[in-house]
Amino acid sequence: MNDLFKKKIESLPEGSFYCFYKTSKYIATKQLYSDGKIIKIYAKELKGNDIVSGNYFLTIKQGLLKPCEMSDEKVISFVNNLELI
Repeated sequence: MNDLFKKKIESLPEGSFYCFYKTSKYIATKQLYSDGKIIKIYAKELKGNDIVSGNYFLTIKQGLLKPCEMSDEKVISFVNNLELI
């Protein structure tokens, strides 16, 4: 897992927040589990039907991403390129 992704996902605020990704606005949620060792990210496009969802395990293989029914690349691109509002 790349360092930019790890730094970016860890720096996102816990709870719900608004962000822009590409040209769309999303509502996103970051939740921590297992004493902060697992990060769940879920985002929904507000004026569309795109979603981004995955779990990031900080302590497995120096970071292991398990996306939910989508590619790793989609989740990584979203996290690395989102802009908080």
